[in-house]
Amino acid sequence: MDDSVRVISTSIIQAPSDNNNNNNRNSTNFQKIHLTPWDLQYFPHEAIQKGLLFHQPIDPSKNQIHHLKQTLSTTLSFFPPLAGRLVITQHKEEENNTTSSSCYIICNNVGALFVHAKAEKTSVSDILQPKNHFVPPIVYSFFPLNGVKNWEATSQPILAVQVTELLDGLFIGFTINHVASDGKSFWHFINSWSQISRGDSLNKYPSLQRWFPNDVHQLPIRFPFTAEFTHSSKSTNIAERVFHFTKEKIAELKSKANTETETENVQISSLQAVLSHVLRSVVRCERLDPQQDVLYILVIGVRPRMIPPLEDEYFGNAVLLCGFTMKAWEILECGIGKVALEMNKMISVNSDYEKMKNRYQCWLTNPKLLTSGDFTRCYTLTTSSSPRFDVYGNDFGWGKPVAVRCGGANKRNGKIAVFTGAEEGSIDISMTLPYEILEAMGNDTEFMH
Repeated sequence: MDDSVRVISTSIIQAPSDNNNNNNRNSTNFQKIHLTPWDLQYFPHEAIQKGLLFHQPIDPSKNQIHHLKQTLSTTLSFFPPLAGRLVITQHKEEENNTTSSSCYIICNNVGALFVHAKAEKTSVSDILQPKNHFVPPIVYSFFPLNGVKNWEATSQPILAVQVTELLDGLFIGFTINHVASDGKSFWHFINSWSQISRGDSLNKYPSLQRWFPNDVHQLPIRFPFTAEFTHSSKSTNIAERVFHFTKEKIAELKSKANTETETENVQISSLQAVLSHVLRSVVRCERLDPQQDVLYILVIGVRPRMIPPLEDEYFGNAVLLCGFTMKAWEILECGIGKVALEMNKMISVNSDYEKMKNRYQCWLTNPKLLTSGDFTRCYTLTTSSSPRFDVYGNDFGWGKPVAVRCGGANKRNGKIAVFTGAEEGSIDISMTLPYEILEAMGNDTEFMH
């Protein structure tokens, strides 16, 4: 942790006890959440880390820390997996003399971690408008459980929150185990907590039942795993920068992309146009060999694409990693429309229900966990999150946030996160790349215009 961030206190927050003795850790009646291939693929990786920046509450006399602890406890009663732990079991496979693992979440209300910290030399403007345009490294110290892998939640909390008091504001950093939640569920929890914190009633209750095909007979699912499998080196010499796209500029990019595609049956979306524009700038600034293969990976949600669709409140992971490859020269010479069209085709192909179900079944037959090597076979950019998530509606009782920032978990070269911007219709793109490439993008006239 950065020396200028001082921890004031740490505590464990549990949901209120009830008549079922949900605080009795020795009970055998706890709810078990069995995990799907969508969940288990993230087993070796680190958690989801996103945080919200706020100006100083108008009434500093109110005890925000005590209030947040109380309302977090109430919120956990609706989200029991987040106060639970993982249970991992090792199995001996007699037919081939190998070992395998299985895992589930036990909702035993052991609790979530709450950290209260202070960074009294850091102001809101230091984070919102840094002098060198890069995200200050101190931001990563505003998140708890840095460096903890998802599988370690047998003993580590599934949810951890850090509230850091700044010189003139607050930063709330959220760390949620990626096995328990995807981005949509992550923001569903935060939206719910903020509603309860400001005295409103929940309008969306989480649906905790995971989706399994009818022919899955063995739960929990078995898969190959050892702790050594998760050792991976962090990308070095990388920085993070946030690029802001206004509603007007997004409309221009979308119009340009659709004009260039000249395809009547395909409509390029605003996000596809923006991401294609970003991809072209990265390739241009990297000065890649024209014949270099560039792999673009996009995380797409499957809730509305299933038959029947999953509930919007489905709590867990319901995402697929999909990608397409183009030569560097194609990306630069064929224009934004061609890149956006390839992205559109990739999303359409992978949105087919039968193909999604087939990928699910194939994983059950041949389980494969994501490793860092999956992102280094060629030049790779990976995009996650979504501008559809409700970020700026998270008013905990003293006003809306002014910015969202990522934590240091899973930081690697080529990682991109997409968020809605503070102004309606705008988009923020968080880029993690070598410092000199981000600097070059900031000086790339075609990109910045």
